[in-house]
Amino acid sequence: MKHGYVKAAAMSPKIRVADPKYNAGEIIRQAERAAAQGACVIVFPELCMTGYSCGDLFEQELLLREAKEQLFVIAEKTAGLNAVIFAGLPLDYMGSLYNTAAVVCKGNILGIVPKVFLPNYAEFYEARYFSRGMKKTVPVTLRAGVTVPMGTDQLFVCETMPALRIAAEICEDVWAPSPPSIGHALAGANLIVNLSASDEVTGKDRYRRSLITGQSARLLCGYVYANASDGESTQDVVYAGQSMIAENGVLLKEAPRFANEPAISEIDVEKLNAERRRMSTFEPAGLQDYTVTNFSLEMLDTGLTRFVDPAPFVPGNKKDRDSRCEEILSIQAMGLKKRLEHTGCGHAVVGISGGLDSTLALLVTVRAFDLLGLPRSQIHAVTMPGFGTTDRTYENAVQLIETLGAAFEEISIREAVGMHFADIGHDPTVQDVTYENSQARERTQILMDLANKCNGMVIGTGDLSELALGWATYNGDHMSMYGVNASVPKTLVRHLVRYFADTCGSKVLSEVLFDILDTPVSPELLPPKEGEISQKTEDLVGPYELHDFFLYYILRFGFVPEKIYRLAETAFAQNYDSGTILKWLKTFYRRFFSQQFKRSCLPDGPKVGSVAVSPRGDLRMPSDADVRIWMDEAEKLSVNAG
Repeated sequence: MKHGYVKAAAMSPKIRVADPKYNAGEIIRQAERAAAQGACVIVFPELCMTGYSCGDLFEQELLLREAKEQLFVIAEKTAGLNAVIFAGLPLDYMGSLYNTAAVVCKGNILGIVPKVFLPNYAEFYEARYFSRGMKKTVPVTLRAGVTVPMGTDQLFVCETMPALRIAAEICEDVWAPSPPSIGHALAGANLIVNLSASDEVTGKDRYRRSLITGQSARLLCGYVYANASDGESTQDVVYAGQSMIAENGVLLKEAPRFANEPAISEIDVEKLNAERRRMSTFEPAGLQDYTVTNFSLEMLDTGLTRFVDPAPFVPGNKKDRDSRCEEILSIQAMGLKKRLEHTGCGHAVVGISGGLDSTLALLVTVRAFDLLGLPRSQIHAVTMPGFGTTDRTYENAVQLIETLGAAFEEISIREAVGMHFADIGHDPTVQDVTYENSQARERTQILMDLANKCNGMVIGTGDLSELALGWATYNGDHMSMYGVNASVPKTLVRHLVRYFADTCGSKVLSEVLFDILDTPVSPELLPPKEGEISQKTEDLVGPYELHDFFLYYILRFGFVPEKIYRLAETAFAQNYDSGTILKWLKTFYRRFFSQQFKRSCLPDGPKVGSVAVSPRGDLRMPSDADVRIWMDEAEKLSVNAG
């Protein structure tokens, strides 16, 4: 439960229809199995104490009485488990029978949640036996001295982890046009459990999967769906145990059908709460008539089995990745197209270094010009060799420009920068920040003045990762008239260029793009060593794959350093040791806070994803905010990093 992770289990025991004692034994056994794996929220199927398929046997007093007695057996036998358990049983109240979920924790029965929507079609005749559940809770006496609330409008809140707020609905409830879970979520529930007995027919598994993941997305919640398995199969219906765990539209785990297997995974309630805070249209309705029941669990360190993607900006599946790349290229190009149309600019000026960012900027500019029907010759692609330019990057830049059909221009900056050094009294043998930034600013001056000369627009090349780290020369490569890469992280830039190489249909262009992809990332501001790049960005500021990972979880969810560090250890276990991860995490925080002043005056650029740093909407951060509390927590982690 540490860091907001709640391990949940959706169980599908193989029960016997109309045998509550046997079924209670199976429920206890599987609850112990789930708890042994760290599950602290354990959900069983609808009416699992008796079986959903009892039919007219639900009218037998002995069956109902035995189910109620076995509820107490379950409570007693699971008292030592660090878990809250949801199990289904038929329950009589005031002369009516209800299809209910009992909530049990550490020997206590916390409450009873009845089903609201009762199917009465095909092979399901629930309305023949059961009454519609009441919303507002009523006191139900289960035995002498044991009275609990029963009603749909209940929240079960963990005292030791108040961020965990659970509510329940039963099977058909979620299929209804207005499910109870909507009210539950607006009342504060961030984990919805569903006890279900949904039979198997062709194609129904796909619909269930879509329904559950969609509901978790709509409600910004975790959703645990426990479905009945083949122990229920009788007469004309078969059950397959398709249990699922979803989180905000993502299917974390699905049990294989026809296998009586559980679905177990971790739900991140801190992440869900962060999403709700960001979503202004998620308007909590308050508790109103809800009954809140507290329970207590021991705060254990939940082991993670869920996949932690080391590249959160990049889809892992090639088909999805290609689709994402095409979409992003279109967004970038359409944004630039609009700016060119609005300003009446028929020319664009792009500085081409032979690196990834300027390559992507040129590819986007070409696409925008094609959309406008403008000749590519009106794209002024400028190479500006300096003290650090290598033959490889220069030749790639030239070949890229010529292959794309842009207008090639070459302007060396060596002499101009040398004169500038003389003007300001800088010794060119001192290769410090002045030495480097003078080159970057000279290049920007050239591009701006060329744009004036041709009535064009300077297209910015800097990417999101560089902006996050402040890895840009203020009023140098930091500045442009429209930054097409401003919200594209470095890890995604690489895939966009690779996608273009794979789909361009030109062998020559593809070859040069792949060579650019193989070139180390560098600003090339220091002289080469034996003709090779001497200044590698990732040696200086750290691996971009780590920084993009940090950036995603800091801006997207506001996670604390300790949690991000833990996630990074999981995601990059095969690539980096803990000390390396922590070193660059500290670097990220230090640079991210100290360099906000550069982001506060960014040029316009198209937003392509949920994480961006535009000061006009996405990141309204004070330039002089203090990083102390984040660094203090990061420093404490160093004790555990060795």
